[in-house]
Amino acid sequence: VVALKAGDQSQAAMNRLKEKVLTLDTMNPCVRRVEYAVRGPIVLRALELEQELCQGIKKPFTEVIRANIGDAQAMGQKPITFLRQVRLSTALAPLPHQAMCRGLSTRSSQVLALCIHPDLLKSPDFPEDAKRRAERILQACGGHSLGAYSISSGIQLIREDVARYIERRDGGIPADPSNIFLSTGASDAIVTVLKLLVAGEGRTRTGVLIPIPQYPLYSATLAELNAVQVDYYLDEERAWALDVSELRRALRQARDHCYPRALCVINPGNPTGAPPLPRPTALARTCAPPAAPGQPAPPRPVPQRAGRGRLTCRIPRAPGQVQPRECIEAVIRFAFEERLFLMADEVYQDNVYAEGSQFHSFKKVLTELGPPYAAQQELASFHSVSKGYMGECGFRAGYVEVVNMDAAVQQQMQKLMSVRLCPPVPGQALLHMVVSPPAPSDPSFAQFQAERQAVLAELAAKAKLTEQVFNEAPGIHCNPVQGAMYSFPRVQLPPRAVQRAQELGLAPDMFFCLRLLEETGICVVPGSGFGQREGTYHFRMTILPPMEKLRSLLEKLSQFHAKFTRDYS
Repeated sequence: VVALKAGDQSQAAMNRLKEKVLTLDTMNPCVRRVEYAVRGPIVLRALELEQELCQGIKKPFTEVIRANIGDAQAMGQKPITFLRQVRLSTALAPLPHQAMCRGLSTRSSQVLALCIHPDLLKSPDFPEDAKRRAERILQACGGHSLGAYSISSGIQLIREDVARYIERRDGGIPADPSNIFLSTGASDAIVTVLKLLVAGEGRTRTGVLIPIPQYPLYSATLAELNAVQVDYYLDEERAWALDVSELRRALRQARDHCYPRALCVINPGNPTGAPPLPRPTALARTCAPPAAPGQPAPPRPVPQRAGRGRLTCRIPRAPGQVQPRECIEAVIRFAFEERLFLMADEVYQDNVYAEGSQFHSFKKVLTELGPPYAAQQELASFHSVSKGYMGECGFRAGYVEVVNMDAAVQQQMQKLMSVRLCPPVPGQALLHMVVSPPAPSDPSFAQFQAERQAVLAELAAKAKLTEQVFNEAPGIHCNPVQGAMYSFPRVQLPPRAVQRAQELGLAPDMFFCLRLLEETGICVVPGSGFGQREGTYHFRMTILPPMEKLRSLLEKLSQFHAKFTRDYS
């Protein structure tokens, strides 16, 4: 009897073990709440459609066009020759150098080749400046190899190169390499900084102000970290302008249920394609910018009295609405006034297309504001090799520069990064070349300049074409695509289509984008994945496809919208 009871208990224990330890009910609820629309259900369906086409299944289209993500090279953009010259020299060590060189187009991939296969440094087939770059990078690597780990904050030589790049960009304002951390793309650095900021429970939980529309990395990370997402809306009617009064509204309402500690600004904008233009309504001081050295003074804003004796600053409309320094000042003053840590996502700083516009970094404006802002306002600014004219998404390289961060917290940041050992070393090597491009005296300079200018000129032309075609289509409105590499048009959807979407349990713009994919093979991301005002519908689309394919895509999309509207009217 005892043996039977023991056997029954053993069988019961085995039955309990058959239940999985990790289920949707027992997993981390914060992870369950994470959503990332850029690679969401529509993209998964696009993958299925590609497989079906490969299997010979007939569709009303012959290919899936991936216009959902800012991956320039996946859309056919050729790599910048110089960037690959240094790195291929280190990457292709197993190949005989004659065979390898035959496989390279002119100087395409040569620097990379020299870094990965140092024996190629003896070859006459590579330009001398590419060889010098490769030797310099390899000397800074452990074991003189890209295959070795680096220190967790990144190779010291490359951090110094990044500091010099920032100084050149910002007109000589000093940058300290010890405040620069290399990362696995800008995304990794953004997540790291958010981890440092998030704390508290209940009403003391950290709140982070993010723009709506936003890049879903922010909402996904805040959900994962169990932080509070505090939305501030960009003004679509003013080409996605950022209004400081809207920041104040969002902050005031958030303080009822959380502790706001950070403000994120994306400039140039993603997904809107236009850097936000702040319009301050109540500033502590006038915000007239100093003239740049050797330049005439810009128009001085006219200070006017606002409520309670404070000053408001009427800012002239900026050409192309690229965030002018006066407007960045407004955001910095607001963050300082409200004790908010500033996060400046500046990965599209090379992608500015509006004539007469210029990128201004938050670091530069903060420093030139002087005390108390320059000495006290905390800032983290981010950059990446994935965007700009480079489009080197797959190498996963970026950096963050921190300003006025508490020294003890900075040590904690270093510790957090060390858990992941280091960013990919080949990516660090590529970052070196991005921040240290050829000088005019270098053999590679002419080709580098020509390729860089050609990429940016083509992106500008694509931006203009996208705006033009969409705005000629009834029911579609597209603000000027003045920066980054996306358009974010608003679409009118018939009430019957909205009702059908609700019956299917889908957001109306998700329903529209799914039908678009199934009928045309065009893959875009619904605006609901980025956030939008209630009752409006959008989608985000890259402007990266080759010009002729982009032209065809825009026409097909416009035609589909007209058909969709008829079908549900």
